[in-house]
Amino acid sequence: MASAEEILDALDEEQRKVALATRGPVCVIAGAGTGKTRAITHRIAYASAIGVMDPQRVMAITFTARAAGEMRTRLRMLGYPGVNARTIHSAALKQLLYFWPSVFGGQSPEFLTSKTPFINASVERAGIKLPVNSRDALRDIATEIEWAKVNQIDHDDYQQQATNRVLRGDLSLEQMEQIYRDYDEIKNLDGAIDFEDVLLLTAALLAESPIHLAEIQAQYRSFVVDEYQDISPIQQRLLELWLGDRNQLCAVGDVNQTIYSFAGADPKIFMNLPQRFPDATVLRLTTNYRSTSNIVNFANQINKNSSSALDLHPIRSSGAEIAFNVFD
Repeated sequence: MASAEEILDALDEEQRKVALATRGPVCVIAGAGTGKTRAITHRIAYASAIGVMDPQRVMAITFTARAAGEMRTRLRMLGYPGVNARTIHSAALKQLLYFWPSVFGGQSPEFLTSKTPFINASVERAGIKLPVNSRDALRDIATEIEWAKVNQIDHDDYQQQATNRVLRGDLSLEQMEQIYRDYDEIKNLDGAIDFEDVLLLTAALLAESPIHLAEIQAQYRSFVVDEYQDISPIQQRLLELWLGDRNQLCAVGDVNQTIYSFAGADPKIFMNLPQRFPDATVLRLTTNYRSTSNIVNFANQINKNSSSALDLHPIRSSGAEIAFNVFD
């Protein structure tokens, strides 16, 4: 197990400030390639080493299973294998299945890995003819359903809330609403739930059951959320339930790296964190270890007029000149 001094010695000056900010709320604006995973895993390890955190009561959330696995590996190498590092869907599913027998009774539902069979059935029921390349159309419909669910938009409210959405495949909002409605009806009759249902059901269960919510809040005292710019409204709602009236949150992100807005992610949730927590410690990671100076300097030029821009500082020397190519 690494000592507190060894944990800090492995960090640069900016990363060290993150590790030393052991009490929340903490907002870390981390540019690309600046070592944010190193910073937050060392923060957990350092806080555990000095007794500020109990590693068994830390939940570290990220957005891919691969990133969660990397986080667990790093924490294990630092001597703290007991930290619960997982995706938010995985954490929610674990809680949902744990509470299911006592809350709903009976067998737990089947978990869908693909929406396609149920979307196919709902399109057929609605009598809608899809374009020739139906695989792309089915994927677009799945994305639209996911967007509606993570924004907690019910079938009855879909058309009003989606007026500014651009639907592909020549679908009308009325047709999309019917597909959305039929999809959930057919899926529910089959006793299945999808990724978004996991979040919605877990949030509803905890919101309506103070006993079960208290159990989760007693288990987890500190939260670290990576890639916070890609959090969606339903994920934020679930996180707020886990937190309760506490403020032991370390949120790490960069709105310039938002990639899931098409599916309902809202970077404003991250941007507004200092307003929600006026006493938050706001830190920045700006030293880029990943890219050549050509790339970093060009990225700085592109982002210079953005209100959320970070001026990144490259460590690597110049590489190949940046090339521009045009494709159909």
